[in-house]
Amino acid sequence: MKYIVVLGDGMADYKVPELGGRTPLEAADKPYMDALAKKSVVGMAQTIPLGMPPGSDAANMSVMGFAPARYYSGRSPLEAVAMGIELGSHDVTYRTNLVTLSDEAEFSSRSMVDYSAGEITSDEARQLIKALQPLFASNGLELHAGISYRHCAVRRGGETGALLTPPHDISGKPISVHLPKGSYGVELTALMAEAADILQAHPVNQARIAAGRHPANSVWFWGEGTRPSFAAFEELYGKKAGVVCAVDLIRGLGLCAGMRVRTPKGATGGMVTDYRAKGEAALQLLKDGCDLVYVHIEAPDECGHQGNPTAKVAAIEAIDRDILGYLTDALGAAGEDYRVLVCPDHPTPVSIRTHTAEPIPFMVYDSRKAADGATRYTEDEAAKTGLLLPEGPMLMRLVLEQ
Repeated sequence: MKYIVVLGDGMADYKVPELGGRTPLEAADKPYMDALAKKSVVGMAQTIPLGMPPGSDAANMSVMGFAPARYYSGRSPLEAVAMGIELGSHDVTYRTNLVTLSDEAEFSSRSMVDYSAGEITSDEARQLIKALQPLFASNGLELHAGISYRHCAVRRGGETGALLTPPHDISGKPISVHLPKGSYGVELTALMAEAADILQAHPVNQARIAAGRHPANSVWFWGEGTRPSFAAFEELYGKKAGVVCAVDLIRGLGLCAGMRVRTPKGATGGMVTDYRAKGEAALQLLKDGCDLVYVHIEAPDECGHQGNPTAKVAAIEAIDRDILGYLTDALGAAGEDYRVLVCPDHPTPVSIRTHTAEPIPFMVYDSRKAADGATRYTEDEAAKTGLLLPEGPMLMRLVLEQ
């Protein structure tokens, strides 16, 4: 028996006027999801624990089978693990986005134009991070380059308690009331302003402006945390597991859980990515001895944050065709029994361009037996079944039950 989790980050949504009053899941042409839903266990699951912010960190941790109340220590330390950064017990990390702010003379008067700086390339970002590293070092921080707009700062021997806002929560809004507060708040704000002066004049950004692209003209701190401590997935669940992903957060979760992690060439963690490469990497992990593979696709979440319902529909259709369809066809042709979970981690509605904490729709299909499922895989159809799992880790237990 093989087990697959196909997780479309932020895939759930509200009804969208531009889609004829349908959600992206309702509007998408997704023959594999809808056919399997008819024979699956279908319902809703609460992946975000009560009182926790609806982040992809806690939500994916939850779906992966780890209770956030026990294992969560912040987002950025998980990304630090993926980047190979060694952390001591008293080190503090911050997710450091390259962002696009408006160009008012006074830094605090600017607004958040683009939390991803136009999904800046990793090559461009590395040049900008290198230019900022001396400034960060003079302020007692290490700055490490990650993927695209996602980077990590480390304060050795620091303290937690900063009050920080995710930049994707304030798209199009003034930053003044969202600037860092609490521990090191004044220092972090001053560092952001100084970094903006360096970034604005950098040749990478001058070239981006000339080409009509958003410049990465500031950094933004959020996701504070400390070194994580996890149990191994195999120890908890008795299965050898692998992860296919393109973002450091999920890489870090997989590494902390002792999973085999693969990032195939062409997988970007953005709106434009190689879906089939992820499907192929997942199948190879299963062939190489993994019992379970967790396939994470960031694109629907990015589409939600960008407020782009058409792109979100296209992302869902690609997941259905090139990942779910590819894997189930391959396993079926090989005569392999399998069980597959399809779900998002949280909703990312295009209308509000940020995460919400509502329950998510899920389906679990077992190739050996048909369940009394739903007409299609959508938010409404999943809710109609009346099945609600009150805790996210119950999804993994449902997938693995014998």
